[in-house]
Amino acid sequence: MPHYKIAIVGAGPAGYFTAQALQNAQNEELTFSIDMFERLPTMWGLVRSGVAPDHPKIKSVAKVFEKVAAEPNFRLFGNVEVGRDLDIEEICPRYDAIVMCTGSSVGKKLGIPGEDLTGSLSAAEFVPWYNGHPDFANVEVPLDGETAVVIGAGNVAMDCARILGINPIELDATDTAEHALAALHASKIRTVYIAGRRGPEHAAFTAPELRELPKLEHTNVVIDADAVHAAHERAEAAGEIEKHLASNLEAWRLIAEHPHGGHERTMEFRFLSTPKEIKGVDRVEEVVFGINEIKGGKVVDTGETYSIKTNLVVSAIGYYAEHIKGISFRDGKVENDNGRVLGTNIYTVGWAKRGPSGVIGTNKSDASDVVKLLIEDLDPEPKNGGDITVVIPQAITIIDQAGWSKINAAEIAAGEPLGKPRVKEVEIAKLIALAE
Repeated sequence: MPHYKIAIVGAGPAGYFTAQALQNAQNEELTFSIDMFERLPTMWGLVRSGVAPDHPKIKSVAKVFEKVAAEPNFRLFGNVEVGRDLDIEEICPRYDAIVMCTGSSVGKKLGIPGEDLTGSLSAAEFVPWYNGHPDFANVEVPLDGETAVVIGAGNVAMDCARILGINPIELDATDTAEHALAALHASKIRTVYIAGRRGPEHAAFTAPELRELPKLEHTNVVIDADAVHAAHERAEAAGEIEKHLASNLEAWRLIAEHPHGGHERTMEFRFLSTPKEIKGVDRVEEVVFGINEIKGGKVVDTGETYSIKTNLVVSAIGYYAEHIKGISFRDGKVENDNGRVLGTNIYTVGWAKRGPSGVIGTNKSDASDVVKLLIEDLDPEPKNGGDITVVIPQAITIIDQAGWSKINAAEIAAGEPLGKPRVKEVEIAKLIALAE
């Protein structure tokens, strides 16, 4: 019975769903050993460092990941970075296939003057800051002004705006990073604007996210009723309104009609607004927007502008993959054909494969499809390239599954007396110490 060795690079949803698909594909004629590599001492990728802390139900998928990791054919190599600690050239001969599940972690640029001023952040910095990612614990997030601006019209932009716009007491019982929670409690921000280039009918927010907004206990949520009405008219004029859009438009209508609670905090949506320039001396002081209109189904610049005084701008307009030595990238993704990296025994799943689209569950079907291709491509005779441990530098402290379980248990134990699901450790050295 052929037994194949597979390496998975990246311990996020794409990686664990790939491991699960391989485990499910095993039968009397085919078995796998799975080695998973993760550059951090902590696992679960965006489930840990991307999902908003006030959405704990989404994080419950981690139970599936832990079940995958408990299988006897699974080994974890945490705190090992492929492309730095291990070269792809060292991995490829030792495995029958390698699956890159490294995600998209670099924020796309707005490409406007002033974008590099202090106080102008990408969601790729802000989200891991409040979620306790070790690489972003020291990001400077100025919260000393009364106004913040979030640029983008998807769920990541919504998360950023909500974290800035809600009363932080709503985060006290969550796993928000301790440094971020303290900063948010001291925040002077009381108004958060969310700006989108197109109309409400084009926004990529999902209806469940929108329907939550009027339920916020301490925050007014504002959108111009005329803007919602105009969006509905444009959608109807374009033909039959699909189910997803109809649900979103209804959610917008409910937000527009919801009576404001007279709270001191406000989130306000501004559509048909394109950022033109971020102004300031040494730090952000103002954002200038161009006013758009829809003509013939297209977004057109009217030539008019307006500005918002602010010290903080968060852009959430997409991500691209960080390059890894030995892997070819194009258009912000691993260069691939339906998951195959042609001419190699390398495959890719998740955002590294398709770009930053879909929800966590999308990676499950993606992984299943790519694993089918991988199995089709396997040589009749498995490789025997030796064990990978012989080429991992001895100076590296490998975090195995037992070590990660210790970190996980310690964080949960630290959270229990505080009524939190966990208290995240954000220093690499301390995480390694917990594992040992």
